[in-house]
Formats: sequence, structure tokens, C-alpha cells
Amino acid sequence: MKIHHIAIICSDYEVSKKFYTDVLGLHIIREVYREERQSYKLDLAIGDHYVIELFSFPDPPNRPSRPEACGLRHLAFSVDNVNEKRNELIEKGLVCEEIRIDEFTGKEFFFTQDPDQLPLEFYEM
Repeated sequence: MKIHHIAIICSDYEVSKKFYTDVLGLHIIREVYREERQSYKLDLAIGDHYVIELFSFPDPPNRPSRPEACGLRHLAFSVDNVNEKRNELIEKGLVCEEIRIDEFTGKEFFFTQDPDQLPLEFYEM
């Protein structure tokens, strides 16, 4: 039917929480601390659409992400204007790749990454 949510385990909860809320502008639905797991769980939304569960765990193992490791390749966000979003993120201190053109759709997109180097794509709709 549709994707319900995406779960992300971060290495530094406060840094990632700030990134996903202050930099990307996702809204907090719920934040809980699970004492038995020494873990935070932060539910985030774009508008009123629940999209990301952000978890923290003590000493999570690193996951290879480049080049082309198996597993999740990137998260892609739809935006109205790629140029505006790229400029906004650069102003907030992110390093963003140059804008590319999707050879199949002709749409513009670019990549940046979250604090744990998870690639994030912004795709113009």
C-alpha cells in the first residue's frame, strides 16, 4: 500500500535529532527513552506523514555505506524546488553535491548526507 516508516540508528542521538528536526525540518511526533535498552526512540513526520523512527543505542556497530555496499543505498525526499532546497541546506552548513538530471525522467536531484554519512537525496517533483 505504502511505506509506513524508515528506522535509522544514529551514533549521536542529540546531533541526529537536531539534524532531522532543525536542518531538515521534520516534526517530532513522540520521543521516548527506553531505560531497559538505554535507547531513545524519536518518531518524526513530514507534515502529518509519519516517516522516520530515529533510534539511539549504546555503541552501535558501523555499517559500510560506500562504495555501493549491500543494504539501504539512500533515502530520497520529494521537494518542490531542488535549487531552493540545496541552497537552504548549504546555508545550514551541509555539503551538497551538484544538481544532476535523472536521465529517465528529466527531473533534477542532488545528494547530501546525515551526521552518520547516510546518503540523502532530494528529488524535484
